Amino acid sequence: MTEQTTLSEMRFDPDAEAAGIDAPFIAVEIARLLAAGDVATIREFIESQELADVAAIAEELEAGDDLKLLGLLPLHDQAELLGYLRPRAQVDLATRIPRRELVALMTAMSHDERADLYKQLDDEAKEAILPAFSKAEREDLRRLAAYEEWTVGSVMTSDYATLKPDMTSSQAIEALRAQAIEAETIYYAYIIDDARKLIGVISLRDLLTARPRQQVSDLMDTEPVWTRVDDEQEEAARLIARYDLLALPVLDAENGLVGIVTADDAMDVSQDEVTEDFYKGAIVQPLEISVSEATITMLYKARIFWLVLLVFGNIFSGAGIAYFEDTIAAHLSLLFFLPLLIASGGNAGTQSATLMVRALATGDVRPADFGTLLSREVVIALSLGLTMAVAVSFIGVWRGGPEIALVVALAMVSIVLMGALIGMCLPFIFAKLNRDPAAASGPLVTSIADVLGVLIYFTLAAQLLSL
Repeated sequence: MTEQTTLSEMRFDPDAEAAGIDAPFIAVEIARLLAAGDVATIREFIESQELADVAAIAEELEAGDDLKLLGLLPLHDQAELLGYLRPRAQVDLATRIPRRELVALMTAMSHDERADLYKQLDDEAKEAILPAFSKAEREDLRRLAAYEEWTVGSVMTSDYATLKPDMTSSQAIEALRAQAIEAETIYYAYIIDDARKLIGVISLRDLLTARPRQQVSDLMDTEPVWTRVDDEQEEAARLIARYDLLALPVLDAENGLVGIVTADDAMDVSQDEVTEDFYKGAIVQPLEISVSEATITMLYKARIFWLVLLVFGNIFSGAGIAYFEDTIAAHLSLLFFLPLLIASGGNAGTQSATLMVRALATGDVRPADFGTLLSREVVIALSLGLTMAVAVSFIGVWRGGPEIALVVALAMVSIVLMGALIGMCLPFIFAKLNRDPAAASGPLVTSIADVLGVLIYFTLAAQLLSL
């Protein structure tokens, strides 16, 4: 980027290396223009950008400059930009905005994002801003903020469009036009009775193509897909993906409509779940915030428990080696193959565990399929073990002779079979215990396979070589 490049010629690109422009670079230029009072150039620039990109730039600005940048946007755009900020940046900005302006800003936010921000504020800030909202907004905010983090209620929004069954299609379109400003989406409208119970759903397309006097009750789908407010949030994401929905209605215990989960929120849930599974797969405790924002202490605590636990688990491997000291002393060439065999069992187990964890998570397999999958895994693992045994037996002959080659080959088949079965079974065991199958992680499988692999290898060696 040359010094002659002006802000108006820049455009934010997430691929900073390819574009030569990144958020920190643009933030420096914006800070310079703010200091010079040239807000016209900044306003022209941000009007040409996506708000998500402007949010990334705002996060790079110093305190004070970010507020000035926010103030150059209309209120509705300010609210949308605030929703794009990372949680910690949201809270930091919110604590520096005057109370009256913050309430106006939060009022303009979508209901679910407003509740998310409210939950992150400290108790003092909550008490300060809550009385400034209208009674209806206070009740809505408290209700949405009260749901547990893992539930559908925590990701739903109360911005949805509703219709009555006795409306004509023309009346329904007019009603949607009136609700369009507040509703998260109007592509689907929900038909409710006087008790707010869900009785149907209708698409905007069906309304637009219907005859003007045709009643909504004749057009609506009377068996919509729905979920409960206290269901796990990944269930909502699964239903939206399965049925290709733009939004999913959420019902309370009395079948009253209380909100909807939109497809974009479902994508966020799916991303969070995948991230959590990655953490569990590496035996890392899930983090409440991003890795870049986490402190050293938080990252230490997230990793130390399982690492220490597995250290003590691996002591059994050392104990197994110590038990067979005499066999090892008589045939030192056995040690050459120990890392190879142990690693093969762990690798086979990790492969099986990964396949099963993902299959259970996506619903591709169910716990009831365990028997069929077990018999299939035995055949696959034996085939893999035999292939690997043939490959390593030639090295066995070279290093220790036919006897060592036989021990190594048999150990390879046994250890790969053992590792694969452990990796396949652990996710099902965790699921049976109502625990997340992702906790059947690679390191956990590897540690168990290491201990059993040592015992299998040297037990075979002691028995066969003594002959």
